[in-house]
Amino acid sequence: MIKEILSVFQSNSLMERAFEQSYEMLDITNEMFKVAKKVLRESDSNKFEYDINEQDSKINKFQREVRKDVFNHLAMSGTEELSSGMVLASIVIDLERIGDFTKNIVEIAQNHPQRLHAGDFEDELITLERAVEDIFGRTIYCFKNSDEKAAFNLLKEYKWMSKAFDAKIQSLMRGEDTAITTGGAVALAIYLRALKRIFAHLRNVISSVVNPFYRIGFKPKKKKKKQD
Repeated sequence: MIKEILSVFQSNSLMERAFEQSYEMLDITNEMFKVAKKVLRESDSNKFEYDINEQDSKINKFQREVRKDVFNHLAMSGTEELSSGMVLASIVIDLERIGDFTKNIVEIAQNHPQRLHAGDFEDELITLERAVEDIFGRTIYCFKNSDEKAAFNLLKEYKWMSKAFDAKIQSLMRGEDTAITTGGAVALAIYLRALKRIFAHLRNVISSVVNPFYRIGFKPKKKKKKQD
């Protein structure tokens, strides 16, 4: 879908700016996530040299500007390009939400006295974290390059993640790892929930590369084979 939008809007300065800002939103949220995760999981200090709130304010500003540019473009062009404009407006909402969930991770780091360790779940949590990091980087590539094949493969490769997040959160609620303190279990559950939501919003962005507006967030439909 993104490829079609770009072909429609390539000569329009408003929409060109909107796309450039959405690209920047992706880059900023990716950096926010990396910093927040590093402080929470790799440091015994809750000090942030990187101003997360300032970056989040940028994300919010970009979201408003993109929606304004899309609206102004559609007001001038009519309903012919309505679906395309709605796709971009939908994407920036997902990017803004990623920023919000990253701030949730920051709040965990600021209130958890030491590096967050997952006890018996540590290896599994590392696997999930690395998966989110990989998805983030590849989502940026797919979106910026309108690479439908790469986007489709990415959606297929990581379709297991939602169930994996749910399994870990449910295990924490059942208290299966008795070595984890109450505070640690609460922090882990909130962290896993934030990671799951970041993944879900990234999945929406990925799906916009291959899906029309009404199917954003859902798995792509298989294309029917042409009969001879």
